[in-house]
Amino acid sequence: MIILAMDSSTSACSAALWSEGRVLAGRLSPMARGQSEALMPMVAGVMAEAGLSFADLGLLAVTVGPGAFTGLRIGLAAARGLALASGLPLAGVATPAAVAAGISGEERRGRNLLVVLESRRDEKWMQLFDSELNPLSDIRALPPSQAGELAAGPVLVAGDAAPLVQPHLPQGVVATAAGYPDAGVVAALAAHQWAQGRSLPPEPLYLRDADVTLPGQSAP
Repeated sequence: MIILAMDSSTSACSAALWSEGRVLAGRLSPMARGQSEALMPMVAGVMAEAGLSFADLGLLAVTVGPGAFTGLRIGLAAARGLALASGLPLAGVATPAAVAAGISGEERRGRNLLVVLESRRDEKWMQLFDSELNPLSDIRALPPSQAGELAAGPVLVAGDAAPLVQPHLPQGVVATAAGYPDAGVVAALAAHQWAQGRSLPPEPLYLRDADVTLPGQSAP
């Protein structure tokens, strides 16, 4: 199955075509704003590079946040429009999971991973994973000074707001990988979740509640 995935939920914009464990074509550009102008040309670019049409695709995927409100809305609107026009199913992928999966296993080894995402508010979106990418917490909105409530001891910190929390984590190290999702990783996650029947709906997770509980999880 060939998957077209896209992301604009953080301080970057990305689109990729993926099939059977391999990225066929991909684009990723860091940007604080301008995703509305950049995303669809990226989609057109990867489709042209791979020489594919929408009739060749089996699934669309998009990050559903949480993240920056405007970018998240742009990505979801674009993905929904493509799904409506093409008749393809659309799967949602949580942004923290996509960021976490983009960190190499070697860098994650032996420590937990805290993903911290910009919200354009005082609180930042945070979620803790173990070294095998299993969630250890729900997604929470916390000020950087309270990051230690989620992550104690040696921890790798990733995400576009990671530098803001690192000073508050004495044993925290900022990951070397980019702090935003790569659409190729989004596609791989979408394929795995789709096969297991646990894809997220293509609905935004920019909720204002202090704690966000994903479908299938129980509140803390």
